Amino acid sequence: MIVGNGPVADNAAALIDAADLVIRFNGSRNFGVAGQRTDVVALCNTGRPAAAMLADPVWRDSEAVRAASEIWSVRHPQKFAELQAALAVSHPELDDFCDDYTQEFAAFAAARGKGYRVISPAVHEAVDAALAEHQAEAYVVPSSGMVVVAAVLSDTAHANDNVVLAGFSHVGWDGHPFEAEKRLIESYIAAGRLTRLQPVSASSLSQGA
Repeated sequence: MIVGNGPVADNAAALIDAADLVIRFNGSRNFGVAGQRTDVVALCNTGRPAAAMLADPVWRDSEAVRAASEIWSVRHPQKFAELQAALAVSHPELDDFCDDYTQEFAAFAAARGKGYRVISPAVHEAVDAALAEHQAEAYVVPSSGMVVVAAVLSDTAHANDNVVLAGFSHVGWDGHPFEAEKRLIESYIAAGRLTRLQPVSASSLSQGA
């Protein structure tokens, strides 16, 4: 279960918590409404969002972070170092966008006894290529959600898993190509590689369905 920070369906909490593996993002804003089970927190490890999370005791001691057995960083430092010069020209306002906090998150994970993973730059590049096939609008980088979806789908350990999305509203910062990401996600759903969480009735849940 890959749980974005967008709205979730009624009864989502019970369905999400019943999954074998739950991945959440950054501040896990819908924690509770979207269940509580958390195995992985995937996060943006560059720029202002990364600095804010590391400095925030509320985030560091949040229920989702405490529950997670692994922390994933979605932005590989090598890839973002390569992007920095071009972004300085195209988006000078993003002067701290590529500031890297990978090692700080690694230290945080180690101090909390959690596993730590940095998603390969090859995943980011594969997402860029896939988005190009779906006529992506101009963008800065793919969203964390899209990178994690691609990482899970490309991982042979999850080859036989039923990968379900919840809380993916495909809206947010205009530096992400959300319209193209939605088209890409829908293509994966059509191909049977993903499903979206479907709500069930309260009566079905009470009957153990």
